Amino acid sequence: MNYKKKPGFATLAIHAGQEPDPLTGAVTVPIYPTSTYVQQGIGENKGYEYSRVTNPTRTRLEENLAALEGGLAARVFASGMAAIHALVSTLKSGDHVVCGNDLYGGTPRLFNQVMSDFGLEFSYIDTTRAANIEKAIRKNTRMVYVETPTNPLMRLSDLGAISAICRRKKVDLVVDNTFMSPYFQQPLALGADLVVHSTTKFLNGHSDGLGGVVVCAKQEHADKLAFLQKASGAILSPFECWLVLRGVKTLAARMEIHDRNGRVVAYFLTKHKKVKSVLYPGLPGHPEHELAKRQMSGFGSMITFETGSLKNANKMLKRVRLCSFGESLGGVETLISHPATMTHAGLGEKARREIGITDGMVRISVGIEKVDDILEDLDQALTAI
Repeated sequence: MNYKKKPGFATLAIHAGQEPDPLTGAVTVPIYPTSTYVQQGIGENKGYEYSRVTNPTRTRLEENLAALEGGLAARVFASGMAAIHALVSTLKSGDHVVCGNDLYGGTPRLFNQVMSDFGLEFSYIDTTRAANIEKAIRKNTRMVYVETPTNPLMRLSDLGAISAICRRKKVDLVVDNTFMSPYFQQPLALGADLVVHSTTKFLNGHSDGLGGVVVCAKQEHADKLAFLQKASGAILSPFECWLVLRGVKTLAARMEIHDRNGRVVAYFLTKHKKVKSVLYPGLPGHPEHELAKRQMSGFGSMITFETGSLKNANKMLKRVRLCSFGESLGGVETLISHPATMTHAGLGEKARREIGITDGMVRISVGIEKVDDILEDLDQALTAI
């Protein structure tokens, strides 16, 4: 694309890496299901060789996602967890990682039950205060890993302040940006070195494909991750790449509706007599509300609220009709889940209690349906408590 000035986000989402196919003029990027490619001669090939290494559909997606995050390059993987695994696989035995203590449950499971066996060390702290990170960094610390907002407690970390610490300490800052998407938050612009997403969520947006991506600000990271794609093979298939390319075209439009509906639902929940508390950065009472206004261009559609008990949560979740009770988030449909028995079950009761996840908490990913219909369903389900 040749523009006199940088295109807007919606334009990039539709066109970056998604130029018409040069062979046929097809507006939609083709799916290249081929596993291998004819070569010109020994040592003469300069294009594609084998699809575990590179694939045209995957190349297009990586170009698109790098553009959306303002990165140098992107590397896509078979799932969000595969992307996180690749990230920490760039480290060596004896290296230390400082992590937020309120992460998606699968992340500490990978770190503690898999990667620690390979000699990596992990510390979990409250990253809502940047000073905590500075105190936790050791001589062998190589990476700081944060989610913001966190899953499911919706706490925020000051990426500008943390990135300044990481630069001074010569430590890489990794940000999981899944909840906000690059439409509402740009961690690389705030000083992060790497951004990770589960593309399964808002980037795909239609609950029909698994995937993960790491977007890099530095060539050395892009090269290491490309090597890991080739060496370990946890790459995203051409069809799954195509699904994300299709989904991301409407990302800007979807996120606007997600955000608008999310604000309405959050306010509704604060007024409902059966709801004890609501965790949403768009609410003035949220502890990082002012940071949210500075760091993000929207508040998104992820909300966690307290019903008071496991019994109450179960009663409510059995009653939802429009809202889909299940794992995941970020789809066009409203998805509702129970962190204590789903996303964070593996942490154990003690660990959940220590970070503030209760049995009565319910997490909702507000979809893009007519918001009145969402409110009606939530109201009738909450009356069961």
